[in-house]
Amino acid sequence: MLTSIAGKSTIVTGGSKGIGLGIARVFAAQGARVMIAARGAEAGAAAVAAIEEAGGTAAFHQTDVADWDSVQAMVAATRAAFGGVDILCANAGIFPQVKLVDMSPEDWDGVMNTNLKSTFLCVKACIPAFEAAGRGRVVLTSSITGPVTGYPGWAHYGASKSGQLGFLKTAAMELARYGTTINAVMPGNIYTEGLQDLGQDYLDTMAASIPLKRLGAVEDIGNAALFFASDEAGYITGQQIVVDGGQILPESLEAIDEI
Repeated sequence: MLTSIAGKSTIVTGGSKGIGLGIARVFAAQGARVMIAARGAEAGAAAVAAIEEAGGTAAFHQTDVADWDSVQAMVAATRAAFGGVDILCANAGIFPQVKLVDMSPEDWDGVMNTNLKSTFLCVKACIPAFEAAGRGRVVLTSSITGPVTGYPGWAHYGASKSGQLGFLKTAAMELARYGTTINAVMPGNIYTEGLQDLGQDYLDTMAASIPLKRLGAVEDIGNAALFFASDEAGYITGQQIVVDGGQILPESLEAIDEI
């Protein structure tokens, strides 16, 4: 059993839906006090209500994770509500599918700002809280797309997720002085609202290409993040773990047929 995170003040960016909501639910179920940071007030309120209905503790702060002032306000609100920041789950991300020939500079910047710049801003804003506490945990939601695999239409997304891992290595060294670790979870195809929008054919094709023959659940990512946030992972920093049902392992679709 992992050391309890009960009472730990936790920020989950992009926590109102999808993987972020899955992370928030897993942490709240273990007794963490969760600040959900997202743009949409309605979805944020619904996420808080769902967590509270299940017996957890949560609050919502409307946040633009690509804006420094907004991120600082998010951290200040968390410290005021919960007494500090113990854990940051930098999960916020977007993945609009646009091929290079159609991609505008604005498309590129939008993904980079939301996915990569926000990682830097959120970690930087939490440093004073980590320093005050003498410890902290940061968990990034990266992806297999970019660091390991590619997919047409997601050059900007893949670059942002690879960038997170580059940031991770140096951040791990710099955060160590505050007793803080930083690690990343790299999801494969996880069943979320965003994947639903890609259509059933896509979902069926992707499930067929995974050795475990199914898409992942948001709780699968939440559980991996929970491990990185635990005391048992206190000597692990600057690392990443792939959670993908074996998706990146087969050399070809023929290999899947041999299973």
